[in-house]
Amino acid sequence: MNNRLVSFNLLILLFLVNSSIFAARLSGKIIFDEHHPDINFKVSVNKVSSEFTSNQFFIETTPAERYELKIEAKGYYTSFHTFSHYELAELSELSKFKSEDDFFLPSIHLVKKKIGRVMFAFGGDVMMGRRYLKPYFNEPILIHENKILSDTKSIVQYIKPYMELADYSSVNLETVISQEKPKKRAPKGVVFYSPPETLSALTWAGIDYVSLGNNHIYDYLDEGLISTFKHLNDSGLKYSGAGFNHKQAMEASHTTISNNKYAMLGFVGWKGSSKLSQVAESDKGGAALGTRDNIIEAVKAESDKDYITLVQYHGSLEYSDEPTGMTESRLKAAIDHGADLVLAHHPHVTQGFEIYKEKLIAYSIGNFIFDQYFHTPPVSFILYVWMDDDKFHRAELVPIYIKGYVPAPATGIQRTTLNKRVKTLSNRRELSLSSSGGHLVIGNKTLEDVTMEVELKFTDSIRVRDLYKFPVTGQLTSVVSNKPTVNYRLGENQINGGDFESFNLFSSKERGWLLENAKLSSLKASSGSNSVELNLKQGKTTLVGMKYFRRVFSAGNPMTYKARILTTSHPIKLRLLIQRRKKRDKLFDALEGNKKELLKEIVIASNKSWQDIEIDFNTPRVGYRSYRILLEISHVNKDANVDRIDDKPVFIDDIALVKWQGYYNESGKLPYDHSILGLATHLGIEKIDTDVNLKLKFN
Repeated sequence: MNNRLVSFNLLILLFLVNSSIFAARLSGKIIFDEHHPDINFKVSVNKVSSEFTSNQFFIETTPAERYELKIEAKGYYTSFHTFSHYELAELSELSKFKSEDDFFLPSIHLVKKKIGRVMFAFGGDVMMGRRYLKPYFNEPILIHENKILSDTKSIVQYIKPYMELADYSSVNLETVISQEKPKKRAPKGVVFYSPPETLSALTWAGIDYVSLGNNHIYDYLDEGLISTFKHLNDSGLKYSGAGFNHKQAMEASHTTISNNKYAMLGFVGWKGSSKLSQVAESDKGGAALGTRDNIIEAVKAESDKDYITLVQYHGSLEYSDEPTGMTESRLKAAIDHGADLVLAHHPHVTQGFEIYKEKLIAYSIGNFIFDQYFHTPPVSFILYVWMDDDKFHRAELVPIYIKGYVPAPATGIQRTTLNKRVKTLSNRRELSLSSSGGHLVIGNKTLEDVTMEVELKFTDSIRVRDLYKFPVTGQLTSVVSNKPTVNYRLGENQINGGDFESFNLFSSKERGWLLENAKLSSLKASSGSNSVELNLKQGKTTLVGMKYFRRVFSAGNPMTYKARILTTSHPIKLRLLIQRRKKRDKLFDALEGNKKELLKEIVIASNKSWQDIEIDFNTPRVGYRSYRILLEISHVNKDANVDRIDDKPVFIDDIALVKWQGYYNESGKLPYDHSILGLATHLGIEKIDTDVNLKLKFN
């Protein structure tokens, strides 16, 4: 393929008057699939649009917390990207094009339209019931009974621009659809039903097809199936993967796009552990059971009729990094017998990709619209796949963050977390991903990864540094200290958004943070523009940390709590607390009644500069289902009930909870488990009595 390699650099020139930004100019270039002497293209940034006929474009817009960039060119698929002001500023600091007010963005690639080429968009697990209507902890209700349609549309408003770009879009509908709660339910612990307006919101957002092959479509037995099918038929959405008997459940949904015939199949991977099976049988309704034989039979039937066959499979283990052997065997068997694209869901977290016999396998595409509130599930992606007839051409991953149960484009730390995870898990299967703007790319050889060398300084009080600023399309390839006796270790952050830069980026409220006698503030910030302001007046104590327990964790693992504190007028006392939930504890009983145990107490003197806090501990070893970490902050003399005139607010920022490898590495040597090189968000060193510099290389 003859490609025009044009780097795309986003340059925002910020004009300052009395320290207030009043204009931003963006400039950039594009990579086009095929060379043409002149391509007319249109660039839109927020509400400003301009057309261009040359490679370079310039556009002025009002500075904003986020920039929504849309690029359109005749004969090419439209590309849509979202960036936060903060992450562009961070990227600019590392760019070789850096000047005082420049912002930098990596290359953006436009895919050419051609005969037989089709663009698909896939989202993961979807439901709009449960905590959308009845949230925990008196949090804001997302779906109100008197405005269900507008509320469900609000939930999908931020992903609508992405899904409607595709020729055909799909999600896994993991819920019964019913106007009211059905009378009979399956004998199982967790069941879902969502209002019919869920389907209206999905069609409004550009969804064309839903897979029903999952473990919740039969939650309310045949009554639930009847209701779901009725509302699906009324909505115009296509579907497959469930039915009133085995034969019906195994049937594919058919569609024609660009004169190509497509068959969509959906399966669930197990019968269910309840007394009543969740899968369809000869005389019983349910989901299509995805045994190896069933998948092969269904795929061959469609392939033999010359349908391009797409398979969705709901299986593997929840919250796991890798598919089970059974899942992998079944997905590859599907391709062996004629499937052209295979993707899976159910783990509620993302997993890696593999190119198998020149076909794409997505082992888990994670959540899409779901009400899970703990650390890992909210970070996910939209998957674009371009197919040339039955051949895989290219895939692109749009990072999303399900913020307060509402999916939105991921920026900053959330984008980095997703990119690191998917790249690392795919690398295990010898698949390298590149980038296009803020997205990851599979199958494009023209985009080059960033190579970078950086130097980090460590002191006796700063032994942990974050790696968020460094290229997420590459991985750490070298760590060398200026003092060879210094050892280092790598770790992953276990909490979302501790820099607080995305806290108010979209209208949906963050639900994972406990801020007691504290609030988000833009008065001071260690990094970016936001921090948390602590109210310590009149002897008050504040509590900042995890609102919920961390559900999945490694037992007996070394950890570090890291944060930055600014207290300029008085010393403060910090108490790091851990609260554990035993395996049989009920959630609210544990939150309200379980003891908060002290891990460490320290006193911080006043200082005009931000101070680093680093506290080491280990996760619970055995007998516990989950835990949470809280930081209690108070005056050293918290009995004082009279505020001093010179008292100034206290701020906390850049909170991280780092899960470390279980050992230190010698300077100059890499860990034996190379997967941590791509996943690492933090680097820490052993205790030192003098300053140390580490040189890092990313490739």
